[in-house]
Amino acid sequence: MATNNEHKLREIRQMLAGSYEVLGLRDIGCHDDISETADTLEGNALQKAQYVHNHYGVDCFADDTGLEVEALGGEPGIFTARFGQMNGYGESHDAEANIHCLLDKLKDSDNRRARFRTAIALIENGEEHLFEGIVEGEILREKTGSDGFGYDPIFAPVETGLSFAQMGPEEKNHISHRGRAIRKLVRHLNREDRA
Repeated sequence: MATNNEHKLREIRQMLAGSYEVLGLRDIGCHDDISETADTLEGNALQKAQYVHNHYGVDCFADDTGLEVEALGGEPGIFTARFGQMNGYGESHDAEANIHCLLDKLKDSDNRRARFRTAIALIENGEEHLFEGIVEGEILREKTGSDGFGYDPIFAPVETGLSFAQMGPEEKNHISHRGRAIRKLVRHLNREDRA
């Protein structure tokens, strides 16, 4: 998987335990900062997967995930990890800054509808494949729960009404955007294995 994000790797490894061994960028000796300059989640995921495939000669998959908030016209979207920094709330990839920024922007809004969307790009034997996972939910008015990472303490999927941070890994992975995209990826890989 074209990521150095240990939280993502842990989630993916939990989801694929017993079926596949998932390597991260460090495992293949890649310490490069891979650009994400596309204007879509799919484009960013494909950009990362292509970089690893082209520079390291291995099949690989990559994801990009965006939080899309209805009252903000779909923001932060592709800028989810840098939302706080872009709005003067701290450093890039600073979860607390991102949460604080989002809650401030929504403080006067009763429309809390949002969705998380993950795009996964797989490059396998030189062919590109895309998989998507979406979970609908809402932005809570304050942080709730202590598990997970990123926006998990303020995002509650409609299925449960609990924040992702209130769920254990198995429950979260069962309904999450990333879990849904990964299951599509696994179904594809398993079809390939049987061929």
